[in-house]
This record gives sequence, C-alpha cells and structure tokens, in this order.
Amino acid sequence: MSVDEPDAVDAFERLGLTSYEAKVFIALHRLGSGTARDVARVADVPRSQVYSVADNLAERGLLEIQHSSPIRYRPVSVEEARTTLRERFEREQERAFEYVDAVKRESAGEETQEDIWTIRGRDRIDDRVVELLSNADDRLVFGTRLPEFVPERIERTLASRAAAGVSVLAVSQNPSIRDRLGSLEGVSSESPPAHREDDRRSGRIVIADDDGILLSVIDDEGCETAIWSSESVFAAVLIQLIEASAETPS
Repeated sequence: MSVDEPDAVDAFERLGLTSYEAKVFIALHRLGSGTARDVARVADVPRSQVYSVADNLAERGLLEIQHSSPIRYRPVSVEEARTTLRERFEREQERAFEYVDAVKRESAGEETQEDIWTIRGRDRIDDRVVELLSNADDRLVFGTRLPEFVPERIERTLASRAAAGVSVLAVSQNPSIRDRLGSLEGVSSESPPAHREDDRRSGRIVIADDDGILLSVIDDEGCETAIWSSESVFAAVLIQLIEASAETPS
C-alpha cells in the first residue's frame, strides 16, 4: 500500500496526535535530529509553534530534547513510537469502554428499547437465531427451506435445547432439512401447513416460547434481512397471528 505524507498525518491524527504534532514527528524522522528552525524548514509548521508541539511530543514519549543552544530535538525510533502509541491507544480504549460499561450497568434497571429490531447479513442473523433458541424455556419452532440457513451451531443449539427439556419443532418444505433435524434426539419435524412451490423470498422463522420471534427474507442479491423481537407485546401478537393462520384450513 502506498502512503504519502498527508495520509500519514491523517493516520497519526486518528491515533490521537494533532496535525502539527504529526508533522513535527515526521519532519524529525526525515532530519534525524534538528532545531526548531530545521523543523520549520521541512514541515508545514510555524517555527513559533514548533517549541510547544515538541514539548507535547516529549510528554508523549515520542521525542527527546537536548537542552543546548539552540535546543535540539531527536525522535524516538519508529518501533519505540509504535509501542508507545499502541500502549496509549489500549489504555484509552480501556478507560473509554470501562466508563461505557459502568453507564450500562447503572441504567440496566431502567432500560427501555424498541420492540422491533432489524438486522442484515447471514452471520449476524445466525448469532441472533442462536441467542433466541438458547433463551427459550418451554418451546421452540425453527423453520427454513434452505440448508445453508441451518449451520452446525444452530443444529447443535436445537439439540441442546431439546436435551434440556424444551419442546423443539423443525418446520421445512425441504425433506432433507426435515430428515436432518428430525434425526436429532428430542426434535420433531414436519412440513409447513401450506407453502408456495415458487417461494424464493422466505428465509427463516424462529418462535421462542410465546414472546420471541425472528422472521427473515432474501433479496434479489441473495442477502438475508431479518426482523426480530423478544419479550414484547409485538412478538406475542405476531406469534398468535402466525399460529392462528397455520391452524386455519385453506
């Protein structure tokens, strides 16, 4: 990858340096060492600003100051600078996320959220399916017509919940999926009450107990999008509508 100086300055800014600090640091590596006049000559930084910028870099552990007349500056090695910035980034990351985690814990008792969520992408939907399946206490319904929507970890979770005493039903118009999931101990399988032979849009359905649901569809590019809801009135009502529709004779 080819990187020019503006790119490098931008990258240093994302690591927490100011534009002037990045330019002075780069200039000193170009020079090896130098005075404020030397730095100003090769960097787009006013000489009057070089002194305070250099002091800041020294505090960050990125350069050394020789108290001669005139004062001279020398940057630390690239590897030492890399380690210093990495350790600084990790410390700041810990501080930031420690605070966010604390805020989350403080507000946990008062948390409210929307009833319906949308997620895109097969891996993320796999994660949500596994979570819904894992949290069920009484019953599960899992349905899909596509074998690729039943990765091994979902199959393992269905088997695990069945072993824990949860009622597990696999529904599919695809006989290979019915056979595969129906062979799991404690898992029953059946065809959907009614389905369209030309169905190319449906993805997956998960019903977890009476208040958790996920429904997904597939777009023209083959990407999966799902809506899901858990422990909500929306989920409970939608589950009732789906099951009432399934029980209604066609």
